[in-house]
Amino acid sequence: MNDIVVGMGEALWDVLPEGKKIGGAPANFAYHVSQFGLESCAISAVGNDALGTELLENFNRKGVNYLIENVPYPTGTVQVEIDQAGIPQYEIKENVAWDNIPYTARLEALAERTRAVCFGSLAQRNVVSRNTINRFLDAMPKDDNRLIVFDVNLRQGFYNKEILCNSMKRCNILKINDEELVTVSRMFGYPGIDLQDKCWILLGKYN
Repeated sequence: MNDIVVGMGEALWDVLPEGKKIGGAPANFAYHVSQFGLESCAISAVGNDALGTELLENFNRKGVNYLIENVPYPTGTVQVEIDQAGIPQYEIKENVAWDNIPYTARLEALAERTRAVCFGSLAQRNVVSRNTINRFLDAMPKDDNRLIVFDVNLRQGFYNKEILCNSMKRCNILKINDEELVTVSRMFGYPGIDLQDKCWILLGKYN
C-alpha cells in the first residue's frame, strides 16, 4: 500500500486587484506536503472553461499530483476587494465546480490507499461535495495510523452546526484559529470561558 496524503476540497482562483492567483487550502496543502518528499494528491473539480484549463496547467508546472474532475459548472473564483481601511473583503462565488466534486471509482481507489487527508468546512457548503468527502473518509483504511485533519474555515456563513459537529466527530486532528474557536464556542453554547478551556471542551467532547 502506498501512503498517500490528500488535500480535498476547493481549488479556485483568488481574483485580486493586482491579478489572479491560485487559491484553495486543500490544493495548497497537497503542494506543500509534496515539497517534503511525500506522495500527495489534490482532489477537487474545475469547469470546462479557460480558468479550469489554466489552473490544471499551473498544477502541472508545479508538479502537483491531482485528481480533479471536469464538471459542467464554472471554475471557482473568489473576488477580493480591499476596503479603505486596507482590510480584504471576499466574495466566494457559489454553485461552482468545487461545490460539485463527483464520487468516482478512481476516487474510491485513491481513498483506499490514503494514509492522511485534510478537508475543510467550506468545501461542504454544497451537498454534492459534502457527500463525496464523507464517502472518501468512509473508504479510507480502517486503522489507528491514519490522520484525518479537519480545517475549520468559516467563510461568509458557508457553515452550520451540523457540518461542524459531523466533521469534528470524524477527524483526529482539528485545525482551528482563535477567531474560529470563539465562533464555534458561541454556536455550541459555551462562550464565556477562556480559549484554553474552550479547547479542552472540544477535546473532551470529540476525542
